Amino acid sequence: MKKEVTVKAKSVEEALTLAAEQLGAPEAEVKYTVIAEAKRGFLGLGSSDAEISAYYIPRGEQAAIDFINTVIADMQLEAQVETRDGKDGELLIEVSGEGSGILIGHHGDTLDALQYLLNLAANRREEGEKREYLKVTLDIEGYRAKREETLRALARKQADKVLKYKRSVMLEPMNPYERRIIHSEVQNIKGVSTNSIGSENNRKIVIYLDNSADAE
Repeated sequence: MKKEVTVKAKSVEEALTLAAEQLGAPEAEVKYTVIAEAKRGFLGLGSSDAEISAYYIPRGEQAAIDFINTVIADMQLEAQVETRDGKDGELLIEVSGEGSGILIGHHGDTLDALQYLLNLAANRREEGEKREYLKVTLDIEGYRAKREETLRALARKQADKVLKYKRSVMLEPMNPYERRIIHSEVQNIKGVSTNSIGSENNRKIVIYLDNSADAE
C-alpha cells in the first residue's frame, strides 16, 4: 500500500536516495515533491538542507490505479479515485463523482467486469518476477453496500414467501459475491435453506423449506 516519508538532506538527490531506502523501494519508482531546496548560505551561515515529501505505491497497486484512471479519462467522466487498505492486504478502490454511475451497469455487471480487469492489471508480472497476489475490490458511489442491503432484503422477503406458501422460490442469476450474501442472510432464518443450481454465469439460488426444521 502507499507509503510516505518526509526527508531532509544536503541536496534533493541525496534526500531522494534516503527516501527510497526508508520506503524500501527502487529510487526510480519513488514519487516526490520538493518542499525546500538546499541553501548554501554565506561562510557557513544561513545554510539549510533540502527537504522532500516522497511516496511509493507498489507496482501492482499503481497498475490498478492507473487502469481505472485511464478508463475515467477515456470516458471523460468527472470522477475521483480514492484508495484504502482492506482486510488481509486487500486494496479497495473507490470511485465517486458526477457520471461515475455509468461504470456500475445493470446489477453491477460493468462494475464486476472492471474489477476483474483491475485484478489482472494489478497482478501482471514481468518474466521471472515474483510478488504476492494483490486482491483488488472496486466500488463506485458506495454501490456495493447498497446492493448488499437490497439483496439481504430480497432474501428475507423471498424466505417469508417460502414459509407462507410452502413452495420453493428461484431467484435470478447472480454472481458468486451476490450469491454468498443471499446464502448468508437465509442462514439466519429458521425453516428455510438455500441451494445453487445452474452453471457458470447462469447459477441461480433456490430458497426452499428446510424439512429438518420440522423434525426438531
